[in-house]
Amino acid sequence: MPSLQFPLRDTPAEAPALRAELRAFLAEAGRDWPPMVPAYSWMGFDREFSREVGKRGWIGMTWPMAYGGGERTALERYVVLEEMLAVGAPVGAHWIGDRQSGPLILRLGTEEQRREFLPRIIRGEMAFAIGLSEPDSGSDLASLRTKAEKVPGGWKVNGRKVWTSSAHRCDFMIALLRTAPAPDPKAKHQGLSQFLVDLRSSGLTIRPILDLVGQDGFNEITFDDVFVPDSMLVGQEGNGWEQATAELAFERAGPERYLSSLPLLTEALDDLRAEPAAPEAVGRLLARAATLRQMSLSVAGMLQEGHTPAREAALVKDAGNDFEQALPETIRRLVDPARTPPQVIEMLGLMTMVARSYSLRGGTREILRGIIARQLGLR
Repeated sequence: MPSLQFPLRDTPAEAPALRAELRAFLAEAGRDWPPMVPAYSWMGFDREFSREVGKRGWIGMTWPMAYGGGERTALERYVVLEEMLAVGAPVGAHWIGDRQSGPLILRLGTEEQRREFLPRIIRGEMAFAIGLSEPDSGSDLASLRTKAEKVPGGWKVNGRKVWTSSAHRCDFMIALLRTAPAPDPKAKHQGLSQFLVDLRSSGLTIRPILDLVGQDGFNEITFDDVFVPDSMLVGQEGNGWEQATAELAFERAGPERYLSSLPLLTEALDDLRAEPAAPEAVGRLLARAATLRQMSLSVAGMLQEGHTPAREAALVKDAGNDFEQALPETIRRLVDPARTPPQVIEMLGLMTMVARSYSLRGGTREILRGIIARQLGLR
């Protein structure tokens, strides 16, 4: 596979050595990956690969050593994410735990929760799903109706979650549930709490939902009197909305918000050299990618300093989604199917369809622009 690198210097002094180590590991690990593995990018799910990544200390890199973390910088972690995404490594089995579930537990979980979950995430042994979306709620997350009712020793949960990525393969989910009625229709975000839910719980049913390309990455989860112990409440009861929206800053500004389509460009690069219109088009794509990289790195720096950059993260995701969706379409216009290898055409077909979802997952474009406008005082 051709090498494709961005013309920007790394901030951490350790970055060159770390990149070299990562590239050697990924070259060996990806030796037998068919083209369709990189095509799925960070949605690819491979527990064995995640355990190997964990052995090398590349999960929970910034977390305290007391829980098995590396106490490294957020920018060093960024280097790892970038290299994994650049080759489309199947990181899905540890991605959510490392990106947001683990940081949430570290920040707001009990000491018991930290010691129970963080070391297993770090070793690549525990996969997490995100329990936010529900049927009929659309992008109005605060209107969720899955209810957690207090019972002796814990909570009884009834309702449904939907579009939960890889839930049928995961071990736990951090779910946003209604623990108290909203005081009025304008305060729907009140009365919500977050819980750690064992996806093997009695009364919990997971039904895969086939997507446009016939894959079962999405799921519907039904709760039928599912018992969740008191010890699985994350943070404060009733504070779930603030916790969940802060958590989304981790989800929206990483390099996965502009690099998901990059493996296609990497795979097609040699074949594009013969196309007269390719140099200018590819140059424009790389210029956009370089700009997005700088924006994303800036958010990583803000996170390292302890900020919650909701507006900045929304900007990166919105602009990054535009780029990720434009890249397959640009490649489609440039390649000549008669001269292009089958693996490039196969990747192009898949990513053209999958890219449609990029502006939905993690918050729709309309919601993100509303967040940006609100924080700029425009609404």
